Amino acid sequence: MITLGTVFRGCFSRVQSFSKLKNCCHYQLSPVCSSNSLLQRNFLLMAKSVPASSVAAKPQQFDYFLVLDFEATCDDRENIHPQEIIEFPVLKVNSKTLETESIFHHYVEPDVHNKLTSFCIELTGIVQDMVDGRPHITEVLKMFDKWMQDEGLLKPDASFAFVTCGDWDLRKMLPSQCDYLHLPVTSYFKKWINIKKAFAGLTGTFPRGMQEMLTKLSIPHQGRHHSGIDDCKNIANILTAMIRRGYVFKITGSTA
Repeated sequence: MITLGTVFRGCFSRVQSFSKLKNCCHYQLSPVCSSNSLLQRNFLLMAKSVPASSVAAKPQQFDYFLVLDFEATCDDRENIHPQEIIEFPVLKVNSKTLETESIFHHYVEPDVHNKLTSFCIELTGIVQDMVDGRPHITEVLKMFDKWMQDEGLLKPDASFAFVTCGDWDLRKMLPSQCDYLHLPVTSYFKKWINIKKAFAGLTGTFPRGMQEMLTKLSIPHQGRHHSGIDDCKNIANILTAMIRRGYVFKITGSTA
């Protein structure tokens, strides 16, 4: 029996690019020939047989990706309220060169729960001395806005999108802390790309976490998990690997 899978594999054996692969499905024999499903199958078949470097990256909707991963006060015995950001890292990644052009990274002294719990220290690797005497979140947000200006990201023609591993950072953490401090959330924080959702669009499966994405993309993990700056570097590696595989990123989350 000739199955659609047989047809698809035969088609793939003759071509390796997504555009040519799509042409092979012009008969539309099944929903697997939709654009998203083609990209997913392309990824799965190519993952073990075709180097990512051989796949042409497609133009992105944004000039820059700002990879962000907050770390915050926490405890394993009770919910801390309010949770407060204690590490604020952002990598500026050029969508064309895929290079990290600039880094914003500050540790933040909590306003309310200024003594870190042993659980928080063990989880994040952030010890008390790393936050004592550091700028508070109101100052860090001003510093970040200046960094955005200095990097040319606030010019009218600038195009960028934040990239996070999940929706927590910009849907919950920053808005809740700003609300507690009666601060407005700057408009550029109100849209972002959840790389987990994007990864599901590429592969057809929603990842449980960062390590699963790294493993499926054959990328070694760098640094310490739950170190904000190290997590940003790993997310950036996932981001650039997906771009090299032909994925085009779009906004997945918003509080606007």
